Amino acid sequence: MESSVGKGLDVLMALAHRTAEGHRRTSATDLARELARDRSQLSRGLAAMREEEFVARGHLPAVAGGGSPRALALHWRLYADTQELTAHRLRTDGQTALEGMVGETGESCYLGVLAGDATVTIAERVPQGSRQVGSWIGRPYPAYCSDCGQALLSDADDEEVTAVFARTDFVRHGPNTPTGVDDFLRRLAATRERGYSIVDEEAEPGLYSVAAPVRDFRGEVVAALQVVGPRVRLAPRTEELAASALRWAGRLEAALRGV
Repeated sequence: MESSVGKGLDVLMALAHRTAEGHRRTSATDLARELARDRSQLSRGLAAMREEEFVARGHLPAVAGGGSPRALALHWRLYADTQELTAHRLRTDGQTALEGMVGETGESCYLGVLAGDATVTIAERVPQGSRQVGSWIGRPYPAYCSDCGQALLSDADDEEVTAVFARTDFVRHGPNTPTGVDDFLRRLAATRERGYSIVDEEAEPGLYSVAAPVRDFRGEVVAALQVVGPRVRLAPRTEELAASALRWAGRLEAALRGV
């Protein structure tokens, strides 16, 4: 028999999924139908969740037939706590993912996040014998040409991307640096189709990288895992490196979801 805690988590996950899918009028009836639960019992559970500030209830504009429906949503405190937990797991489970990638590829691997129009490395692993001088952790780099910028923006629509770079000067850092937003969007379209990004001498001459997006429990991209190294060595291994990045991104996503 499923525990009350398990049933409660199922309700929260269903509500989160409906929100992520764009449902704005989720009710107790909707959840009961989706989960095949008794509505009265589920409503009592929701009442307890509201008291504990797991779920919030608000009013939406009136609909045909009169009345203002009371819509259910995850409480903002739950989102705040979840975001804090996600950030923690990115750094802890992210290290495990990076170690796995380095073991498979023998190349330097990094975990990056988006910060405005820049990307920032929050974790890194380099193979033994690496000649890397210093650390990239905490150092911002322009997202339009960074190793993981395209992966981090792969789920954003074109309008969102344009807004991110509204005040950005596209300075040339390598022979293939995007010349502007339109050029970046063309490359981003290829990234979306592949499911991973290839940044070929955009960040600096001779540098090549493959990056895979990492999504949280809402299905939103919150980070990217990337393999970075000399173009002459990495370019012939693109498919192999992409497979590794995607595999470890999937494992990190599972950790973020608590699976």
